[in-house]
Amino acid sequence: MLNKPVTDFELPATSGQLFKLSDYLGKTLIIYFYPKDSTPGCTTQGMQFRDRYADFQASNTEIVGVSRDSLKSHENFKAKFSFPFELLADTQELACGIFNVMKMKNMYGKQVRGIERSTFVIDKNGVLIKEWRGVKVDGHVEQVLDFIKTL
Repeated sequence: MLNKPVTDFELPATSGQLFKLSDYLGKTLIIYFYPKDSTPGCTTQGMQFRDRYADFQASNTEIVGVSRDSLKSHENFKAKFSFPFELLADTQELACGIFNVMKMKNMYGKQVRGIERSTFVIDKNGVLIKEWRGVKVDGHVEQVLDFIKTL
């Protein structure tokens, strides 16, 4: 999928928006997938993207977060931590399927199917130019920003 155009898709987003991938042509777009709203790792990751948001914006880059949580859950999560970017509700796993982020994971000794924390960069022409899979939260946002600055 790397260096290929990403299939256009639409998902409900926070703030009453409808996210459509093709609306972001002309901008660099970061799509980060995370397992669950309001969990420690996902909260930390969201806050780190929030805290560096102005730096991404300065590079003509937009950020969206995606999980399988409901729009209501996303609205609460976004409001609680003042995220300046939209969260997309992928309850039907549409984007999860396009980016192949659903994995079997061990949670408390049980196999569960969930989102593998992953980040993707799509260039202004809609082409996937970078991906990180199995992301560890610490230092990740800096890695992404460093990459964006090379564009």
